[in-house]
Amino acid sequence: MSYSPNVAVYGLSTEGYNFASSIVSAGHKVSIIDESSKMGILLNNDITRTYSTASDLIEDQPLLEAEPLDSVISSASYLFFFPKIRKIGHEVKIDISSKFIDAIKPINKDTSIVYPLPMGIAGNEENIDILEHTTGMTVGENLYYYYMPLNSGPILSTTTILGNFNSKRDNFLEGMLNRFTNQEINFVDVVSAELAYVSRILRHYSGIASVLEVCKFATGYGVDNRIVDNFHKDLYLDDITNGLHDLRIIQSSLHGSNPLVYLVNGTIKSIEGYSKNLIDKVRYILKKRDLKASKTKISISWTLDVNEMRGDKIGVYTLLESRLRDYIGDVERRGKNTLDNYPSDKTTIYIACSKTDFHLLSKNNSAETIIIKANPFCEVI
Repeated sequence: MSYSPNVAVYGLSTEGYNFASSIVSAGHKVSIIDESSKMGILLNNDITRTYSTASDLIEDQPLLEAEPLDSVISSASYLFFFPKIRKIGHEVKIDISSKFIDAIKPINKDTSIVYPLPMGIAGNEENIDILEHTTGMTVGENLYYYYMPLNSGPILSTTTILGNFNSKRDNFLEGMLNRFTNQEINFVDVVSAELAYVSRILRHYSGIASVLEVCKFATGYGVDNRIVDNFHKDLYLDDITNGLHDLRIIQSSLHGSNPLVYLVNGTIKSIEGYSKNLIDKVRYILKKRDLKASKTKISISWTLDVNEMRGDKIGVYTLLESRLRDYIGDVERRGKNTLDNYPSDKTTIYIACSKTDFHLLSKNNSAETIIIKANPFCEVI
C-alpha cells in the first residue's frame, strides 16, 4: 500500500472545501478546519458526496465528528491555508497574519505549508519570517513553504504557479495540486511566482479599468450596439470586483512614487468608483422617465458566495446598497433572483450584478420592467 500522509486544510471556505474534496476522492486522508470554531472534520468520500459545497457542510457541521485544531495540524504532513478573509483596508493584513499564526502554531518538523492567498511583491518574505519566529524552525531545512496564488476570477491561464522556497521538488504535492487545478504545475522560485502573479492580475484588471473609464463618457448617450459588444457587455460588477482583494494586497506591498504604483492605484480607484457610475445611471433613468425617487424602489440582484476566501464583494455590495439608499430610500437585496409579482404603487428598478442574475431576472421580464445590467455601459433593458 502506498504512503498517504495526513493533509490539513485550514479554512472552511469554498476554495478550501473544493480542494479538500478533490484530494479526498484520490484516497488521501484530509481534515478541514473551521477557523471560527477551531475544530477539524475528517473528510471521506461519503461526506463529500453528501455535502457538495462548503455551505452544505457548514449547515450540518454540528452533527459531524470533530477534533481540536491543534490535534489536526500537529499530525499533518501538509498544511493548506484557505481562510475566509472578511476585513478590508488596513485591517486585512492583520486579519490574515492572525489566522496564519493560528494555523502554523501546532505544526511539527518537516511539515509543508502551501499558501494560496495572493501576495504582493516581497510579501512571502513576511510569511517566512512569521513561520520561523512562531515555530522556531527554519524554512528550507526542517519546514517547507510553497506559494500557490489562486486566481480571483476567470483569468485565463493554462498553468498554476507554485513558488518553491525549497531545494527539492515534491512529487506528492504536485500530484495533489494537479488534481485540484487540472492544470500543469509550474515550479518556480517564490520571487518569480510573486512577480508572475502580480503581472497577471495587473494585465487583466488594468484592462477592465480602462474599459470602465472609457464607458463613463457614454452615460446618457445612445451608443451603437456594435460598439457596446467591443466593451465587454457581458462583464458585470461581479467580474469587475473579483480582483479587488488581490489589487489591494499588491498596493500595500508598494512604496514611493513610480509608474507601477500609479497603475495599481488608478486601477483600484476605477473599480471602486464603478458604483458611482451605476448610481448616475439610475438617476438618469429617473430623470428621463420622469420618475420620483419616493415612488421608486431599487432591487439589487447579486448572488454571492458567502463562503469564498475573499470578502471584498460583500463590502462592495454593502457600499452600493448604502449609496443607493441615500438617493432612493427604498432599496432591497434580492434573496431569490426572480421578479416580484406583488402589486405596488412604486416603480421597481432591478440591478443585475452578474450574468447569472441577469438571466434569472430576464426570464420573468415584462414590458414594464426596468433592468439595469451592471456592466461597463450600465445597459438598460
